[in-house]
Amino acid sequence: MKRPFHHGNLRAVLLDQAEAMLREQGVDGLSLRELARQAGVSHGAPRSHFIDRQALLDALAEQGFDRFTDRARTALAVPGPVRERFRAVGRAYVDFAVDNAALMELMFAAKSSQSSGPVHDAATRFFQVLDGAIVDSSGAALDDGARTRFKLLFAATMQGTAALITAQRITREQGETLVDDAADALLASELGARLTAPRGEPAGAPALSS
Repeated sequence: MKRPFHHGNLRAVLLDQAEAMLREQGVDGLSLRELARQAGVSHGAPRSHFIDRQALLDALAEQGFDRFTDRARTALAVPGPVRERFRAVGRAYVDFAVDNAALMELMFAAKSSQSSGPVHDAATRFFQVLDGAIVDSSGAALDDGARTRFKLLFAATMQGTAALITAQRITREQGETLVDDAADALLASELGARLTAPRGEPAGAPALSS
C-alpha cells in the first residue's frame, strides 16, 4: 500500500515507490528523477534524503535486510527443537527471497561491495538472528568457525531453493520440502554436529532435539 504523502514522511514514500520500481523495472530502471516524478514532488526533492542514486540503492538494501531479519526473528520466536527452528527460518528465507527477488539481488550485491556501513551492519544483524537457532544446552562456547560455515551453507542452500522457485523449475510446495530436507541434512552432517559440541571436545551426534 502507498503511504499518504506529507513532508514528514517523504523518505518513506520514496523508498516505497523505489521498491515498486525495482520490482517492475529492475535496478537499471531506478532513477531519482523518475522517482520524483512518480512521487509527485520536485526533481530535487529526493536529494534531501538520498544524495545520489547509489545512496538510494543502499537505503533500499538496508531496509530490505531489516525486513528480512524481522521475518527470520518472527520464525524463530516460537520455542522448539533445533530442527524445527531451522526449518521455520528456512521457509521464511525462501518466502522472502521469492516474493522480493529483485530486492534480494540488490541486497546481496550491496553487501558484497561494502565491508562496513549501514548495509553491512544490517546484513550482519540477519546472520546474528540465525545464531538464535543454534543453541548449546550446556551453555558452553560453540565452534565459531563451524557456526559461520553452517550459516553460509544454510543461506546458500535457501538462496538456491528460492532461485529454483523463481525460475519456475519447482513449485513452492516442492520448495518447502527441499527446505525441510536441507535443514535436516545440514544438522545431521559433521558440520552440524560441531555446532553443539563445546570447544575442546569431539563432536558427537547432532542434538537435533535440543
